[in-house]
Amino acid sequence: MKIAISGKGGVGKTLVASLLARAFSRADYSVIAIDADPDTNLAATLGFPKTDRLVPISEMKELIQERTETRPGQSGTYFKMNPRVDDLPEKYSLKHEGIRLLVMGQMKRGGGGCYCPENSLLAALMAHLLLARDEVVILDMAAGIEHLGRGTVRAVDKLIIVVEPGRASLETAFRVRKLAADIGLTSLAVVANKIHDQEEEKAISARLGNFEILGFVPYDQALVDADINNLSVLDASQPVSDAVGRIFNKLVAAG
Repeated sequence: MKIAISGKGGVGKTLVASLLARAFSRADYSVIAIDADPDTNLAATLGFPKTDRLVPISEMKELIQERTETRPGQSGTYFKMNPRVDDLPEKYSLKHEGIRLLVMGQMKRGGGGCYCPENSLLAALMAHLLLARDEVVILDMAAGIEHLGRGTVRAVDKLIIVVEPGRASLETAFRVRKLAADIGLTSLAVVANKIHDQEEEKAISARLGNFEILGFVPYDQALVDADINNLSVLDASQPVSDAVGRIFNKLVAAG
């Protein structure tokens, strides 16, 4: 199963991604978690030690030059569009408690699209992870979906958009759906996070009535307290863990 997770910054998508990755791992699935958010927090949320060893692939200049056959000082007009990437997940990832983690880094942007060696390598690596490997893939993205392309979109079983109560977050859901539709990705659903009561559930359901809603995750101050005290947020709230567990069960049943 390949799951991409998006949403506005601060809504808790990395927490949802982490809890889902752990749920799949504890159910004896082989899991690779991919941090494709420029604000890289997935390693810390998953409790990985020595996160300073995780260098984003997009920042590995020597690797990019080697695989795309570019050289320092060259204009970069010509480079290999299909670089070898099959060995990169094992070489440049870390594994902790059954979850393999790979940090992709930010794709470069440019007018009309940026075809550059960095993007070429990231696109090839994403295609390999989604199309050629057997693990469950949990892809933690920013509010955009830059790392997904038309060539890989058919491999994504579900795009989950995490929202919270608030207009900006809900508007982001519509924007992400439009971006997804533009590349042919229509299998998407919403997870509503930080929900205080049934009134908020009803309001979100009404606003996002034509979205599939996978579940509602309650707000719990225990998560905030754990984060402030540098404790594991994954184990801070049983109600939150239970809610994401129910979402996991739905995904497995549908898969």
